[in-house]
Amino acid sequence: MDGKPVSLSDRLLYWLGDLLIYGPLRNVLGMSRIRVAYTGGAAIGPDLYRFYRSIGINLKQLYGQTETSVYVCKQPTGAAKLDSVGRPMPGVDIKIADNGEVLVKTPGMLKEYYKRPDATAESLSPDGYFLTGDAGFLDADGDLKIIDRAKDVGKFAHGSLFAPQFIENKLKFFPYIKEAVCFGDKRSMACAFVNIDIQAVGNWAEKRNLPYSGYIDLAGKPEVYGLIQQCVEQVNADLAKEPHLADSQIHRFLVLHKELDPDEDELTRTRKVRRSFVAQKYAVLVDALYGGKISQFIRTQVKFEDGRTGNIEADVKIRDAATYPAAAQRISA
Repeated sequence: MDGKPVSLSDRLLYWLGDLLIYGPLRNVLGMSRIRVAYTGGAAIGPDLYRFYRSIGINLKQLYGQTETSVYVCKQPTGAAKLDSVGRPMPGVDIKIADNGEVLVKTPGMLKEYYKRPDATAESLSPDGYFLTGDAGFLDADGDLKIIDRAKDVGKFAHGSLFAPQFIENKLKFFPYIKEAVCFGDKRSMACAFVNIDIQAVGNWAEKRNLPYSGYIDLAGKPEVYGLIQQCVEQVNADLAKEPHLADSQIHRFLVLHKELDPDEDELTRTRKVRRSFVAQKYAVLVDALYGGKISQFIRTQVKFEDGRTGNIEADVKIRDAATYPAAAQRISA
């Protein structure tokens, strides 16, 4: 996938692995006869994507809608990427609106919605492009990268696009991070709240003989902050590789003293972050992030499983994260 040659010894080792492990595993999964597999809809995580490709499944991503006659982009053989949905198909024209929304024109595009002129007017631009509702950009290789729903994309104070869900998903790809909430719309930089995964981080702590008494204690330990900082800075390094997203690097972060909970309206029942509610509820922490503080005391009301309510208190630490210069944009011939 990196476009680099694979040594003969690695090829032999993989052949042996395919004979003893990967082949039988494909058989158990019912995938022995699959020549090519496609994934669409919401993007899958890079770990899952790598897993299927590593066991010999030629998994590729595609993108499209019913209104555009199924798919408009597809990853070509030999050019699959973890973070793109492929290149436009022949006859497909894609352009990016000023707000980052992906606009598509195809030979098989819808003419109109049946008896819904209002919906048709909302979905088609004056020059005949279909408004997908997704925000994204075309990289230097011509691959389309979807970053968020267009309605959820904001802008930094200096005008660059801010796609919070895209950054949050990158953070949540790490096993130590259960949830993340990013802020930056109309602000000078991106900052983040992080919820640790108590099981994954707890196992990590136990292997290092790091004692803790519960979530609050574990979340506040300097060693855990160091672990999460490595994850945040890895995300920043990845964002720096994309000129369109380099401004979205996380400058400051904190590890929340409690887990976000649907019962407290911080998450939906499908565990989607209610970003505006969280920003309002923890406004004192948001202000501390952007105010340059290194810690902030907070008292939070919580609901217990038996229906009782109570308060928890914590002195939440705040850390700066390393950011990286944006990679120079390559111009395609």
